[in-house]
Amino acid sequence: QLTLEDCYEKARVNYPLIKQKDYILKTKYYSVSNVWKGYFPQITISGQATYQSDVTALPITFPGITIDKLTKDQYKVVADISQVIYDGGIMSSQSDFQSSVAEVDDQKLEIELLKVKERVNQIYFGILLLDEQISQIDFVKSDLKASLSILNAALENGTAIKSNVDILKAELFKANQKEIELTSSRKAYVQTLGLLINQPLDESIKLEPPVLTGISSEVEINRPELKLFSSQQNMIESQDGLTISKILPKASLFFQGGYGKPSLNMLGNEFDWFYITGARLTWSLSSLYSYGNEKEINEINKNSIKAQKQTFLLNTNISIKQQLQEIDKLKKLITVDKEIVDIRISVKESAKAQLENGVITSSDFIRELNAEDTAKQNLAIHKTQLLLAQYNYKITTGN
Repeated sequence: QLTLEDCYEKARVNYPLIKQKDYILKTKYYSVSNVWKGYFPQITISGQATYQSDVTALPITFPGITIDKLTKDQYKVVADISQVIYDGGIMSSQSDFQSSVAEVDDQKLEIELLKVKERVNQIYFGILLLDEQISQIDFVKSDLKASLSILNAALENGTAIKSNVDILKAELFKANQKEIELTSSRKAYVQTLGLLINQPLDESIKLEPPVLTGISSEVEINRPELKLFSSQQNMIESQDGLTISKILPKASLFFQGGYGKPSLNMLGNEFDWFYITGARLTWSLSSLYSYGNEKEINEINKNSIKAQKQTFLLNTNISIKQQLQEIDKLKKLITVDKEIVDIRISVKESAKAQLENGVITSSDFIRELNAEDTAKQNLAIHKTQLLLAQYNYKITTGN
């Protein structure tokens, strides 16, 4: 046996897109980790060899003292180590931004997985409806066989005509044909469900009809789309932080060490070691040029997301109202269906007795039998449609 909740869970776990959840999580981890590595010491190694047209020289001479002129070929290898002290909040904002991007991607995935749930509903309740129809065909065949048995005995005794017997036989063949069609459709539905839940299903699989408690018209919408809008808002707020951090000053410690000719002594003409260490403060005022526009863009994006959220809520609330109306209509139809079925069963049983007593023809009996069958089919259809409407309502509200 399978339940609807089993199918939900298995379809979710086995849907190929679910693997992206792990990819999103890992990408977020590595992206955030890379951002915070900006606080590690930043090391740069550079080297250069140059030849220049002229060099620094002293324009004076001293008696008895010779000052060598610098060579025009010069060499330098430098290692620069910088340690951030204050970055204006850039790394914190970038970390928040990467986390928000991961949340947005995750909620987009949840929206796709919700569509899988809707598809499971269609297939699962389709199988339940086919089961009801096949069961009803069995009842029809049972009635036909019982009447056929009685008419065959009457035919042998000469109290019934052969045409009445043949009509019942033809109707039994039609019922067998319909059963073949329904069974074939059920097999296709079962195979489709098996593909969705990644589980081979036998044709004899039994699906448990779900039992749903009362539907409330006053429920809070809890759809993944709303979480997506929230994540998108968080992402824009992180961009706000990045915009602000661009115009703030940055401070760091640095150390430069190297080997070259000349070294820090510009008059020295030999290779030597050298180093410089200290603190550095930078403040890029050019970011102020675009600060106002970037703030406006972020505000526009926020308003755009608000408009999308309001549109989604409006459309969802319209769908909810329509679904509640559909549920109410189906409940009323089921009440009438039950009354019709009771009447049709009574009429059919009366026609059956009349046929066996030779009062009416087989065609008259079949007409009443088909009317009963139609009434029962309508009841089964409306019951299944009601369950499907109720579960679709749950999906629409996200509950």
